[in-house]
Amino acid sequence: MAGIAKTDRNKEKYVLKAKRLGIPNARIIDTKTVVVANWVRLKCQYGCSGYNKYLTCPPFSPAPEYMKKVISEYKKALLLQIEKIPPEKEDEIWGKFKRIIVKLEREIFLDGYYKAYGLSTGPCHFCKKCDTTKRCVHPDIARPSMEACGIDVFQTVRNNDWKLEVVKSHKSLCSYVGLILIE
Repeated sequence: MAGIAKTDRNKEKYVLKAKRLGIPNARIIDTKTVVVANWVRLKCQYGCSGYNKYLTCPPFSPAPEYMKKVISEYKKALLLQIEKIPPEKEDEIWGKFKRIIVKLEREIFLDGYYKAYGLSTGPCHFCKKCDTTKRCVHPDIARPSMEACGIDVFQTVRNNDWKLEVVKSHKSLCSYVGLILIE
């Protein structure tokens, strides 16, 4: 690792890799544009069926105050987004998206960014039923979602000049957003 210059230009290869893997929107961002807010977790607790059912969701996921501290230890991140996903493709694309995040996280780690850590989207569905009384059986691929950690995904995306719209019905197109912290 000695002698490796870890500049933003070096990180741009992960943007290209994400695009090759099927994520059309990928960008290296400053972590100062990532917004963490306590209210976000309330949306998980009172609005998401995943609350208290998955180890990647609250109350098991990192709390917002902890996540703020974690993010402050990084300068850059890779922001990822897939837009306009039709409802009939959500499950297929969800699994692919989560696996791409883990694959990129691993590649970034192996390139010497040993603090690389990925955050995904939505509840985990790698198991039919998550046993929250034990350790995760898929720690290699399961990651908490951005929102489970208190990240205001809408504002973070908008801070980086992308669009993210509220999904108004189960028939609407949706987007998936992920983040890989890089240092």
